[in-house]
Amino acid sequence: MRRSAARAAILGLLLASPGGHALARVYLTQRQALEHAFPAPHRVDRRTLYLSAGQLTRASKAAGEPIEDGVIPYYVGLLEGRATGFAYFDTHLVRTLPETILVLLGPDGRIVRIDILSFDEPEDYLPSPRWLEQFPGRSAVDDLSLDRGIRALTGATLSARAITAAARRVVALHRLFVAPDLLPEGSPETHGRDLP
Repeated sequence: MRRSAARAAILGLLLASPGGHALARVYLTQRQALEHAFPAPHRVDRRTLYLSAGQLTRASKAAGEPIEDGVIPYYVGLLEGRATGFAYFDTHLVRTLPETILVLLGPDGRIVRIDILSFDEPEDYLPSPRWLEQFPGRSAVDDLSLDRGIRALTGATLSARAITAAARRVVALHRLFVAPDLLPEGSPETHGRDLP
């Protein structure tokens, strides 16, 4: 819970501060990112995963990255009652300063795109849109590893590593705990999953 509160505090500091001066370079607010991901006439529902210690261990193993926060908010875009996508926000340190990204997944669980909302490291370390174009279409079965499935980013290795790790966390969490709820009862993929 403390980690969740800390992330919320970091995001709050990043996106707004007294007097309207942002501490980080903010490219998109959370609201703008959601409107871009799910344009009208979409409805956007906020949902939350509450994960046990066992579920966190399972997700960390699947992601190849530690996942310590057991409270994971995410957003579902709905059009005529059907889910058209899933938006996850991830705030993490790049080198010593935070970055917030949106990882947008399609209804099939594949990455649609990654948007950088805020970035407080020097501009030289900011990943280019061209580098981010490697992610669309990738899913849990694709290699989301730097220098294997994802090209390294010369001069910005830590930024590339942070975004790639965040993508792996999101894809693993979605596949394990959100996507199974979308499958018909009795589907082979629903068996053996952890229940909250």
